[in-house]
Amino acid sequence: MLVMLHAKSCLLVISYTILISVTNMAHAQESADGDSTITFPASYFAQFNPTTINDMLDRVPGIELIRAGSGTLASDGDRGLGSESPILIDGKRLAGKANEADSQLARISADEVDYIEIIRGTSSDLDVQNSGQIVNIVLLESQSRSTIASELILNYHEDGTSNPAGSVSWSRQSGAWSYLLNGQITNTYSHQENFEESLNADLSLNEYRDWDRITDETQYAVNANLTYSPSNRNRFALNLLYNESEPENDVYRVFTDFNSATPYSYHDRETLPSNNENWEIGGDFQHRFGSGNRIKALFIVNENNKATLRERFQAGTVGGAESPTLFLDTSSSYQERIVRSSYIANLGENQGLEFGIEAAQTIQNSNLLIAVPSSAPGNPLFNGLTPSPLPNANSTVEEARFEPFVIHNWQISSRMSLESSLVAEWSEITQSGDLSNKRDFNFVKPKFDFRYNISNSLQAKASFEKVVSQLSFGDFSRNTNDSDDDQNTFAGNPSLEPEESLRAEVGLDYRLPNDGGAINARYFYYHFDNKIGKIDISQSIDNLQSTNGNVGTGQAYGLILNSSIRLGFVNLPSALLTGVLTLQESEFDDDPFTPREHGFKPFDRGGLRLGFRHDVTSQSLSYGFNWLLLIKDGRRGFDNDSEFDFVRPDLLTAFVEKVGYGDFTYRLEANNFDNFHACGIRYRYNGYVIDNDVREIEQNCYTTGLSVAFKVRGTF
Repeated sequence: MLVMLHAKSCLLVISYTILISVTNMAHAQESADGDSTITFPASYFAQFNPTTINDMLDRVPGIELIRAGSGTLASDGDRGLGSESPILIDGKRLAGKANEADSQLARISADEVDYIEIIRGTSSDLDVQNSGQIVNIVLLESQSRSTIASELILNYHEDGTSNPAGSVSWSRQSGAWSYLLNGQITNTYSHQENFEESLNADLSLNEYRDWDRITDETQYAVNANLTYSPSNRNRFALNLLYNESEPENDVYRVFTDFNSATPYSYHDRETLPSNNENWEIGGDFQHRFGSGNRIKALFIVNENNKATLRERFQAGTVGGAESPTLFLDTSSSYQERIVRSSYIANLGENQGLEFGIEAAQTIQNSNLLIAVPSSAPGNPLFNGLTPSPLPNANSTVEEARFEPFVIHNWQISSRMSLESSLVAEWSEITQSGDLSNKRDFNFVKPKFDFRYNISNSLQAKASFEKVVSQLSFGDFSRNTNDSDDDQNTFAGNPSLEPEESLRAEVGLDYRLPNDGGAINARYFYYHFDNKIGKIDISQSIDNLQSTNGNVGTGQAYGLILNSSIRLGFVNLPSALLTGVLTLQESEFDDDPFTPREHGFKPFDRGGLRLGFRHDVTSQSLSYGFNWLLLIKDGRRGFDNDSEFDFVRPDLLTAFVEKVGYGDFTYRLEANNFDNFHACGIRYRYNGYVIDNDVREIEQNCYTTGLSVAFKVRGTF
């Protein structure tokens, strides 16, 4: 506990020092008008010969912070449509979740852009709430235009595998109509090499595992966006998306057992073919009255279907005859139907009010069948294995949710603004199938966002909100366990309740003069109730079992420092150096599995991300790298009979690109450039972790190897 308190105190001191230092720097940039919006006209990007909007954004200092999401740090399961979006196109959000605005930026030609602005304030005139900063891409007004953008990709991997991919997009505007149609083929390939050493409790050798996992997935996607704007008062939009893929996963393991007088080796093999399909339809309508007041409505209907068959075969010797040991068939269907409507009224020159309601229906169907070796007769449909009945293996979970809301914007002065909102939520969750259950929930969720423009360049911000997380309906029923090879499935929890959290953040954002870059400092503190972790559902000490459940309260806090600086002071004005330093901590107040304090996802200890990009404009050449370095000490997860490291590898990527023959952009990328190996450790216990009776120690290391991609992009 003393270490935790010391860490928290250090974070507060560092945060205070940084904020004061940046404030002192900014007073030299004092301005009277208090306008904090930053605008980049299309002419600003001409020297870089951009092909798409993404190419333009890559040259804007600090853009990675906005696109990563500068509001709350932890994802809450994309609950509903909500009122936020970091990317706007022509001041409007896109009514989509899988098919959202950020995914469109690689499909729209740079020639269609009038200007890009970074909005750091809040206003009822915005189409969304601004929880951090918003990028608004404003396209050229034209009676008629048509552009085709294309990209061809060839990927090459360290094991000698190569695979092509590509996309083509057609965008057109004709009078009041605008269209964007995109077709894309992507190929995801990964060869993960693993080596695991296992020790017995007395530190004698137990087992070696040398294994490979190969993932090969080709995905086909088509999406379309259609907009009709007959006047500046009315706008209709429709967005469509369809995806399908058949990913293949193959696993081959070689085991060497050292527990007998003569070590011996054997192998097992798994095949995991899958079928994935998802589609989405979204739309929105907006009407502006003569008074300036507006009414808008959005809807989304989507469905995501997945099916995976996991078959395992084992041989008594390496390369010997195989026999089946596992048949695990899982499928799920996830559907959403969401409608959101609101009315926005101007209450005066400096105030605006939005009120409305969001209604949603979410349905998840889950089915699981497992067959294993048994003394009972086998079934040829399951490779001769015997089906094993499992409780809560087939389930339908449905949530009906209603959220009336009100949002108030107040421009207190030319420098100060306050955005406040209040959302009331009523929901009902029912479960049917192997188990039947029904529960009702209601929450009140306030939010306050205060901003003060110390100058045009420096903005201070403080926010406070209550957040209710979206439950993973897959946790309600029995599901597969992908984090531990010694467990095929884990039990579901039909009594799971949403996490609630109170979240406070303070920060400063400073834009350096003369487009010199951006600096951002942010301190956050989150308090969680009903935090979801592992709970014990064991029937006896001889058969320990756990599942996801509500374990009580917890906290997460930390400091995030972002900088994106042009290197003009070393005579490289077209070079951009970025850095993100994250220092954070999390802890449960009372974890029933262990008396030791420990953190929880996604709040690891933090790390450092460095990026460099140099545009040699005279040669139409760019090159750079991104390097992610993580703090390895500390974060562990616990089950009732094991503890384990959360392992993420450091990552180094590099690129070089040039605009050349035919005005195409040619780009060469290298991923995992240093071929980094990530290593973690797992302790298994006899009985519960708190008994501290170690049974086995496993250390696993893995790498995905170096991969190279060659890309050619162009517009017509």
